[in-house]
Amino acid sequence: MEEMMKKALLASAALLTFSAVAHAQSSVTLYGRLDAGLEYMNGVPTGPAGAPATGSSHRFKAESGDWGTSLWGMKGVEDLGGGYRAVFQLEGSFNTMTGQGPGGGGLFNRWATVGMANNQFGTLLLGRELFIANGVWDFDPFGQSNWSSASLVRGRNWPQSSNNISYQSPKVAGFDFYGQYSLSNATNWNGNGTTPQGREAGAYVTYTSPLFQIRGMYDEIRNPANGTLGGVYNPIDGGSGGNGAYGYSREYTAMFNVFLGQFKVQGAYQAIRTSGMTGQLPGQPTTLDHEWGGVTWQATPAAALIAAVYHVNGNNGAGNATIYTVGGSYNLSKRTLLDLQVATVQNSKTANYGLNANNYGSAASTDNPFPGHSQTGVYAGIQHSF
Repeated sequence: MEEMMKKALLASAALLTFSAVAHAQSSVTLYGRLDAGLEYMNGVPTGPAGAPATGSSHRFKAESGDWGTSLWGMKGVEDLGGGYRAVFQLEGSFNTMTGQGPGGGGLFNRWATVGMANNQFGTLLLGRELFIANGVWDFDPFGQSNWSSASLVRGRNWPQSSNNISYQSPKVAGFDFYGQYSLSNATNWNGNGTTPQGREAGAYVTYTSPLFQIRGMYDEIRNPANGTLGGVYNPIDGGSGGNGAYGYSREYTAMFNVFLGQFKVQGAYQAIRTSGMTGQLPGQPTTLDHEWGGVTWQATPAAALIAAVYHVNGNNGAGNATIYTVGGSYNLSKRTLLDLQVATVQNSKTANYGLNANNYGSAASTDNPFPGHSQTGVYAGIQHSF
């Protein structure tokens, strides 16, 4: 009897040990972020939906995602042995104010990948990801908040990418490489109107040291209608999702961070170029030059103050615009912060850029001010991460 009990105890111990090892080799993490606040903006166009604006007014709005996208997701890893790991990530956005998720049936509209990782050889992923142009996030003083580096290029810096293959290298002597390649899935390699996405691709190289960080990036997004690096606008509201230089183009970007104790200085230059553009009306650019710079002061471990300037200049009568903005955040805990941003956009005579990353056009539905007019806004909110 005693012998049988010893064997049972040994078997139980072995089972518990196996279970602990298996648990250590595989894990799944649920995570998310909720962002909500109140927003005031003036210079907001008014008039019938889908028609040219007939006037302008101011607006108070309950808003989700001004400081950062509200999202939820899960990611996991399985140890395959020999230093290799299987990895996956699923992530979708939603509106905190309404509870609604992304449209178009995209439950995981931001991220849906599976792949392999190795500390020595890097990470290879397949699936849907944030497009590589989002690599400006690390160098934007406001971290791609709603009024920052995407605003003056009408969302060109923050799309997602499907049918994607990506590779992230390990860091070697301070350098690392990241690349993406997204297939059109059409019979024409670049796209021919039979699929919702044209071919997309890009790469960047980053050098990081204790004092500074620099990144050089190239990317391109092709028009799914014909595979070109350009498009034709709807003259009223720019269509759904934006197009032309703001949607289909090449982008060359050089960025830097400088770390000076409590201060971080950031800046970037982007050259956005098209080809094959035909039929564009005056004010619809084929090239854009986009720059920004800013300073973050980490005044205390909990409080940060930020000031930044963003500028864009377009050809073909598109004019130029500048956003001046200040703001900051205060961490109530490691996971909860309060945020505030004040911004104004100043347009030249022919430009009509808004604070938000609106489509090109002058319709009331775009939120753009009238050409030559300014727009000013204030946002205050709370963000919690889990």
